[in-house]
Amino acid sequence: MNTPAHLIFGAAAFGQPGRPAVTSAALLGGLAPDLSLYLMVAWARFVGDVPARTIFREYYFSDAWMAVFAVDNSFPIWGALLALAIWRRWPVIIAFAGAGLLHLALDLPLHGADARPMFWPLSDWRFVSPLSYWDRSHHAGIIGPLEAGLSVLLTGFMLWRFKSLVLRAGLVLLLAAELGSSGIWRFVF
Repeated sequence: MNTPAHLIFGAAAFGQPGRPAVTSAALLGGLAPDLSLYLMVAWARFVGDVPARTIFREYYFSDAWMAVFAVDNSFPIWGALLALAIWRRWPVIIAFAGAGLLHLALDLPLHGADARPMFWPLSDWRFVSPLSYWDRSHHAGIIGPLEAGLSVLLTGFMLWRFKSLVLRAGLVLLLAAELGSSGIWRFVF
């Protein structure tokens, strides 16, 4: 899924009205599994002056980048963090780890050739899904609008549920980013 959708889904599932630290943690947990991608792309593109085509056709699939993705997209690591947070009764970490696990659970069936190893350190196996959120040859024409529609519904739910004007504005910006990024993938691929 597109990263803005992950933040929306994570906040909807784990955010709590009147508990800004918990809701912030849910948003960060929705972002965390993709953060390394953004940082590595920014470094390669703006510091290394590497063309975007090279980044997404070569660097993304390199052993070095996949090794990073294996760690920050690891079900065992995120699961262990959530188990620890539940055991210790840490609501902020529960929201963070829960949203991170939700991110992984939603990504697993929606990445085809670009799948990441999600069971490190137990395995380097990658589930290559027949579905994709961005690749039109793998049903992105169906998945993308579903993702966008669910993002609209969840944002509407949160605008009703949360009273903070700052959070509401942030959610509207996330939704705009989601709708914009969904449209971009449909035209590019």
